[in-house]
Amino acid sequence: MKNQSRTHSPVYFPARKLLALAVALGLTGCASLQPEALKPADILASTQADKAVLNHNVEPLGSALSLEEAIARAIKYNADRRLKAMEEAVAHGTFEAGNFDMLPKLVASAGYRYRNNDLISRSQDSVTGQPSLANPYISSSREALTTDLGFSWSLLDFGQSYYAAKQNADRVLVATERRRKALHNLIQDVRTAYWRVVAAEKLGGSLRSTLQDAEGALKNSRQAEAEQIRPPLEPLRYQRQLLENIRLLEVIEQELSTARVELASLTNLPLSQPFKIVEPVSAVQSAWLNVPVENMEAHALMLNPDLRESMYNARIAQQETRRALLRLFPGISFNYALKNSNDSFLINQSWNEAGAQISFNLLGLLAAPAQMRLADAGVALADQKRISTQMAVLTQLHIARLQYANASRQFERADAIADVDTRIAEHIVNQEKAEKQTKLERVSQQTASILSVLRRYQALSNAQAAASRLQATLGLEPLIEGSDRMPLKDLSAAVAQSLQSWEAGKLPPLPEADTASAKE
Repeated sequence: MKNQSRTHSPVYFPARKLLALAVALGLTGCASLQPEALKPADILASTQADKAVLNHNVEPLGSALSLEEAIARAIKYNADRRLKAMEEAVAHGTFEAGNFDMLPKLVASAGYRYRNNDLISRSQDSVTGQPSLANPYISSSREALTTDLGFSWSLLDFGQSYYAAKQNADRVLVATERRRKALHNLIQDVRTAYWRVVAAEKLGGSLRSTLQDAEGALKNSRQAEAEQIRPPLEPLRYQRQLLENIRLLEVIEQELSTARVELASLTNLPLSQPFKIVEPVSAVQSAWLNVPVENMEAHALMLNPDLRESMYNARIAQQETRRALLRLFPGISFNYALKNSNDSFLINQSWNEAGAQISFNLLGLLAAPAQMRLADAGVALADQKRISTQMAVLTQLHIARLQYANASRQFERADAIADVDTRIAEHIVNQEKAEKQTKLERVSQQTASILSVLRRYQALSNAQAAASRLQATLGLEPLIEGSDRMPLKDLSAAVAQSLQSWEAGKLPPLPEADTASAKE
């Protein structure tokens, strides 16, 4: 009876704690979140911080910008390329973190429990079913602190983690191929934008002077029309021709005006900073047209980043099939733990536990055929993508080679036309000085000469872009290790050497295939 009276005695302190906890939970449940817009100060701080990150350790431009330095700056400082490098780093980090999933689990835990009364239990005779005549028993303390250190290992989880780690390893290689492809596209964009800036600098002075001459001639013609010195139709036709020439010049000026901003963005130079460039030798090399197509196909099939990525994706799909197959096996797990409790009613307050368990989801057999079909379909899809990518790469190679040949011929033709128009313009200027030609004829010929020079540089830019596409299809890029840590001067020299090797039309030796591993 003493135990029962002690059991029913009220305990106020835990009750107050429970009441406070209930009030706290109620207030938390009643609280509501509201959308919080960005403050102008936060936006300004974020943009300034991002700008500082973009300009961090960026070497300022000393003198004129060469093509080699432009490509080197893009490789070292371009924001999109940094993004691809970070994506590769994240994929590598995921792979390294996934390796730890194959390790057994070692879990340490501690707990505390409390009751406001004793855990009292009655007993019953197993034969007669009558309650025991003895007093009820107390089998545990009202509060106790428990600790345990448990070791567990599951064979099924290990298999799943093993194939997941192999998939993550292939995803690292996929990120590497995507970074290579981004580098190819970056070099192509830099070369195209660079030659557009060359054209803008080459034509800038003559373009502005011709526009001024055309505007002056138009003003004089309108004045002559107002004074009715000549028949009305003659000055109108004269103005019509001048306006057409001005329109062409303005179109050319507008087309070239964005080239400098594009190049500055690609090389991470200040967008508003003026800079000069060095015009390289503009001859288009045709050595690649003498390389046998079969050799090009072999290099493209071995080194093209799109094709290599599709092969890695096929391997990832095959690993997924093995993971699906593992789900059909029973799970076997082993456990071992060291446990401790300060419960005063326990005679052995510290003990060790060990066990083994096997489990099998019988209903999982119903979904197993569908899972295997899905995995096999994924493998078939990846294989078909690889086959389609291989065909696309070969097609792209032949098209890129033809485009390079056509662009080379177009440049030669545009170069010859520009040379002829330039000489004609010089003769027209001399004849105008001798008063044998009108200003309209000089403006028209200068406009034609500017347009021819522009087309020459456009053809040259197209030839450079075609060369970059052919280079990207072949999977050739500057082999520069540690470009992020390399000084800009050394990186520019390495890029120059790579460009010289490319213009020489020499394919690098292919890596030797391991026939033993290929048979496996």
